[in-house]
Amino acid sequence: MNNETKPAVVARQVHKAFGDLHVLKGIDMTVMPGTVTVILGPSGSGKSTFLRLINQLETLTGGEIDVDGERIGVREVEKNGKKYLQTLNDKEIAAQRSQLGMVFQKFNLFPHMTAIENVMEAPVHVKKMDKKEARELAEQELKRVGLGERMDYYPSQLSGGQQQRVAIARALAMKPEIMLFDEPTSALDPELVGEVLAVMRELADEGMTMIVVTHEIGFAREVADQIVFMDGGVVVEQGGPEIIDHPTEPRFKDFLQHVL
Repeated sequence: MNNETKPAVVARQVHKAFGDLHVLKGIDMTVMPGTVTVILGPSGSGKSTFLRLINQLETLTGGEIDVDGERIGVREVEKNGKKYLQTLNDKEIAAQRSQLGMVFQKFNLFPHMTAIENVMEAPVHVKKMDKKEARELAEQELKRVGLGERMDYYPSQLSGGQQQRVAIARALAMKPEIMLFDEPTSALDPELVGEVLAVMRELADEGMTMIVVTHEIGFAREVADQIVFMDGGVVVEQGGPEIIDHPTEPRFKDFLQHVL
């Protein structure tokens, strides 16, 4: 369990460049355990890249990120009286990544597997869990997201909202400390958005630490403990949910006028 006084995630001067394209230009952010941080911003502001760095799907160009008090991706080693940073191997990165669940814009379900088989897959193959135990866990997580009646359906037989809820159940089955959501409703038809946000609200109520990239301002206002507005690879404004109704930075005011 997280010690409540220790941050769940700390980013310090995080930079990311892809060749000449400087996507993140010094991001500082602290996320406390049991809180919901919502990251807002226009397309191309670096929000999704930041989540991918936390989950080590991309590597940092500069700066550092701690997850649950441990620096990700590297360790400090001493040689001949000098300290160096050494990149972690794949197994060590996988161990760090296991603390995190990630839900993407696209559902990425295996089309040839039923909902329950999709949720069982990682516990069986990554955690080496017994199949019977994994099935019980998968049933539990699918019921948790309101899909107890759809366990044996294939993705093609499910709506987009149901597929995204399977993807959430799949992430939860790995028992993560922190859930990362990368625009989880942006690929959905408008009438299906609510069912996914309802599951996310329940997770927030249960005390799950969450970092959510979204354009759903109502959800942000209602559920977030911390709002971070990013633009051009930097944090422009951050604070409690009240900053949505009382923004101070002109760029954030302009953004809200276009999305509200």
